Amino acid sequence: MAMRYSDAASALDGVLFDGMTVMAGGFGMAGSPEKLLAALVASGVTGLTLIANSCGTETTGVGPLIANGQVKKLIASYVGGNAQFEKLYHGGRIDLELSPQGTLAERIRAGGAGIPAFYTPTGVGTVVAEGKPVAEFDGRTYLRETWLKADLALIRAHRGDTAGNLVFRKTARNFNPPMATAGACTIAEVEELVEPGALDVEMIHTPGIYVDRIFQGENYSTVVEIRTVRNR
Repeated sequence: MAMRYSDAASALDGVLFDGMTVMAGGFGMAGSPEKLLAALVASGVTGLTLIANSCGTETTGVGPLIANGQVKKLIASYVGGNAQFEKLYHGGRIDLELSPQGTLAERIRAGGAGIPAFYTPTGVGTVVAEGKPVAEFDGRTYLRETWLKADLALIRAHRGDTAGNLVFRKTARNFNPPMATAGACTIAEVEELVEPGALDVEMIHTPGIYVDRIFQGENYSTVVEIRTVRNR
């Protein structure tokens, strides 16, 4: 059964250390563990290897963690929309490993499933393939990719129970479920926390066996990352 905590700061207590690898769920801001990320910024932990779908913006998602200089290396599939990250990267102050989105998702899933490597045609003949082994199957060239695992996985769910079972809502059911399986320690923040038995067992996306700590967040808001105005 997951241990219940009162807030993000207490849920992170005792599991942070400099130089650790952290996974942060979410697709943009959909399903982003915003309370945990804010507490991670406040903790001051440094030298992080951060695994996320994107680099957020200057003020949302994992963006503040990057802007605060706490991230040594970012492994992600999309790094647009964050001018601060661009400056840090071109200034040589942060390392970047780009991974195609589907490959990134599968590397995380493989980490949780205990599969150290797999082959994919995605990225063959591009900079993504530099330094990586290739092999031919049925007359087609494939690139070998390796699993991704983390010391800590930070995820967010719509509903959860005190046993750690989680239910995600719509787009938030993205990188969160596989990341929950790939962290040595997984902490979930949920918008609604209920007692065991209150969730429909047929609707549970992540079983509680993968979740070590859980808490209910408050005052969530919908963030529009890039707002455009059309001239009429």
